[in-house]
Amino acid sequence: MTERTRSARSTAKQAAKKAAARPGPRADKADGESDVLATIAEMPEPDRVIGERLHAIIKASAPALAPRLWYGMPAYAKDGKVVCFFQSAQKFKTRYATLGFMHEANLDEGAMWPTAFALKEVTAAEEARIDALVKKAVC
Repeated sequence: MTERTRSARSTAKQAAKKAAARPGPRADKADGESDVLATIAEMPEPDRVIGERLHAIIKASAPALAPRLWYGMPAYAKDGKVVCFFQSAQKFKTRYATLGFMHEANLDEGAMWPTAFALKEVTAAEEARIDALVKKAVC
């Protein structure tokens, strides 16, 4: 066996070890959800309550969306691209939390439509509106 063959085999073995150590797509989704839930749990009231409700609504409305962190905040992605996200009021020093939608969200209505919503609390009325928005965003 030549030195070149040994080197090629060694490189192939290292690549195989790296590939085996890499988590699959399901593991990424599970890790993403753990990260999102941990981030929400660290938020102060009322952001934590809003974040928990949003997470539950989004998961129920669009189970295909994968939770992940995006700029340190909870987000939900389809095919690796963020569709919607949550920003806490406390972190951004604003008087309200924000539910935002990226350009991948199918919310187009005519020539102008909202892409972000201020949230001070999540009541039954907001839950219904968020549910409808998220479903429309991923259709």
